[in-house]
Amino acid sequence: MSLFAIADLHLSLGCDKPMDVFEGWQDYTNRLEKNWKAVVNEKDTVVIAGDISWAMKLDEAVKDFDFINSLPGYKLILKGNHDYWWSTQKKIAEFLNKNSFNSIGIIHNNSYIVENIAVCGTRGWLYNSQSEEDKKIVNREVGRLNASIDDGIKKGGKPIAFLHYPPVYDGSECKEILAVLKARGIDKCYFGHIHGSEAAKKAVTGEYEGIKMKLISCDYLKFLPILVQ
Repeated sequence: MSLFAIADLHLSLGCDKPMDVFEGWQDYTNRLEKNWKAVVNEKDTVVIAGDISWAMKLDEAVKDFDFINSLPGYKLILKGNHDYWWSTQKKIAEFLNKNSFNSIGIIHNNSYIVENIAVCGTRGWLYNSQSEEDKKIVNREVGRLNASIDDGIKKGGKPIAFLHYPPVYDGSECKEILAVLKARGIDKCYFGHIHGSEAAKKAVTGEYEGIKMKLISCDYLKFLPILVQ
């Protein structure tokens, strides 16, 4: 039973916002499906770290979630900055249940145990937050990350952090999120959000202050889920 990760699927099967117009994204849905099926089996788990669907509302995301549900493995989703469809945990759970999307779970103030690993995470926020509103969001995300890690430790797993926003990028840090990772002894952190070869060069993909950082945006991974463990 293996654990994989990927981020930024940006699916638009139920709306007209194709990513194919961007360089490197041509025929990406078919490529993703083919690559996913080549490495993931039904007993595996895949973390999808945000920016899952371009849908604006949950009922507009049915086709995207149907696609995700059809892929092998159990999928754990967390919120990205473009997941405008995201609602309360209760409403998302009801949506998944109503549509029999039974291979999808939600990471939101909680964790999932995969073998000995506690899958923990939250969206995170900007690495250069300055406004009072941004600071409020950062503090909320810090609380959610701590709650997720607490749950993982309570369940007896070793926490690994999955974020949508990178905690450090191009010389800037989201100090509050980074402080949580260091204080809680997190030694592996996976994140998405960053797109394009030039932007990816500015992402930290290696050890940073004792934490192994890894960019898992869909296009960066060539639409192939990466093995975590």
